[in-house]
Amino acid sequence: MPSDGLSLLDSIHARGAPSGQLRGTLGTVALADLPRATAFGEALEKLRGRSVLLAARDQLSAALSLLELDGVARRMVLCTPDLKPEHLPGVIRTAEVDACVRDEGSAPAQEIGIAEAVPVRPGLAPLRAPRRRTATTEWILLTSGTTGAPKLVLHTLASLTHALAGQPPPEQPVTWSTFYDIRRYGGLQIFLRAVHLGSLVLSDPREAVGEFFDRVAAAGVTHISGTPSHWRKALMSGLTARIQPGYVRLSGEIPDQAVLDGLKAAYPKAIVAHAFASTEAGVAFEVRDGRAGFPVTLVGAPGAAVELKVSEETLRIRSGGTAQRYLGEGAEALRGPDGFVDTGDRVEERDGRYYFLGRRGGIINVGGLKVYPEEVEAVINSHPWVRLSLVRPRRNPITGAVVAAEVVLREPQAGEDRPAPELLVREVTERCRQRLAAHKVPAMIRIVPSLEISPSGKLVRPGA
Repeated sequence: MPSDGLSLLDSIHARGAPSGQLRGTLGTVALADLPRATAFGEALEKLRGRSVLLAARDQLSAALSLLELDGVARRMVLCTPDLKPEHLPGVIRTAEVDACVRDEGSAPAQEIGIAEAVPVRPGLAPLRAPRRRTATTEWILLTSGTTGAPKLVLHTLASLTHALAGQPPPEQPVTWSTFYDIRRYGGLQIFLRAVHLGSLVLSDPREAVGEFFDRVAAAGVTHISGTPSHWRKALMSGLTARIQPGYVRLSGEIPDQAVLDGLKAAYPKAIVAHAFASTEAGVAFEVRDGRAGFPVTLVGAPGAAVELKVSEETLRIRSGGTAQRYLGEGAEALRGPDGFVDTGDRVEERDGRYYFLGRRGGIINVGGLKVYPEEVEAVINSHPWVRLSLVRPRRNPITGAVVAAEVVLREPQAGEDRPAPELLVREVTERCRQRLAAHKVPAMIRIVPSLEISPSGKLVRPGA
């Protein structure tokens, strides 16, 4: 994996001549061609030493930009396509952006207050001068899933590839794909694995699940990643049989047992793994035993490359994959005095295993008693007719709030008759009464046709 003095392209070629490809909806690029070709034409030198906003919307163009700009730009700011326009000026100011990369034919950069703009295309042209590394590029990622303006998190290539250290070359060719956008931390991790170890099929937010699976199947995907919400959507589509990966990964949200079991049933020969990571803390662990949560033995393990501890029921992480800091004047400290990052994720130990309860800021207060929505959703989702649920607070004049739930049902399979909605609501309520404390049981359950999923692949929660 990358070491001091190597750019991303250098580190890929240091492993031997790459045979992998980047496949997008607008074209395919062979990684072996990049030493002699460029997606920037004659304009790459305009970006040398600059703080560059990566504003290309096409994922293949963005991927080529990451490969070519590391070691050239002083700083790369990975702008997610769904960044709200009102937050863009703050990102530009905080990251000291003085140039941007945009899609060919898109609006001039002057419209967003940047003087220098360089177009990038999803294809290559001959490179007229040898590549040269002149900078240790800072990688700036934007946080997601929070209210208000995103925080800007400073990583290096070394911290971003920490989880890849020591991984041997695969015995067989590997083709990755992911539902994620590669400018988010989860997608970027898959991008970095793919370009070092094989090929990558990039997703497109405009594609239906079936279209994406058809492209992925045509490329011979072996490894594929997404959030639990991505995978629930795929399972609801009934199209999972179009691909036959050997490795399926979940990250970005708490995976409950229902979605893990659903994926194992869809892909009985595959490894179904779930990983925990955050933009600030980096990759913490991967679990492959098919069970929700993670073994207590991972916490405080001596000599571990990633150190975990649980303090005040909250998971904390320290490793070489942790980001350097937040950008911005007066920005809060990213790490604690001991070097650990507080993830804000609450966990509970049961029978030798830690289970995620939910985010510290997502608690529903029912008469002074705490309810984590994700804990209730895990019980609801365990019902055989439920594919997805969202738990939220509902105002109550006595307790301040009660628990309410919206539920999406799965489609009947051949020969099945789905029970009446009233019966299903009673069954789900009774399941909650059997497994949860009384204040956690939903006072209202409503069956809905769908639930909103954010561009980052996460269930959209009230106030998030």
